[in-house]
Amino acid sequence: MQKKRTDRLNSLLKEVISDVIRKEVRNPHVNELVTVTRVEITKDLHYAKVYISVIGTDAQKKETIAALQSAAGFIAITASKEVVMRYFPALTFILDDYVDKHMRIEELLKEISQEKKSRDEEKHDDLSRNN
Repeated sequence: MQKKRTDRLNSLLKEVISDVIRKEVRNPHVNELVTVTRVEITKDLHYAKVYISVIGTDAQKKETIAALQSAAGFIAITASKEVVMRYFPALTFILDDYVDKHMRIEELLKEISQEKKSRDEEKHDDLSRNN
């Protein structure tokens, strides 16, 4: 029962925090291409890790996380108007590099595929010459 409640709360917080960041946060250091990928709230509901994906350079990513962390109180107060809880959790913003890792894996798989294709073509050419 507790797990389902926590999962529902994580999902709700993800939506609400995402809306607050998109509509209410007016910090020029927050990149426009920001996505809340997931939220993990602790069992005691006092703390929440907010995972953020940012499209941009490493400097833009760090700047966006720092700006969101400095606005964490504002984001929590604004979000608490949408989500009624006895205690609204303290928010910690964490850069989610899952998308970057996924893109890197895709690049590596593509390189492997191209390498295999070129080796197969070389092998085919060698067989053609020998016959």
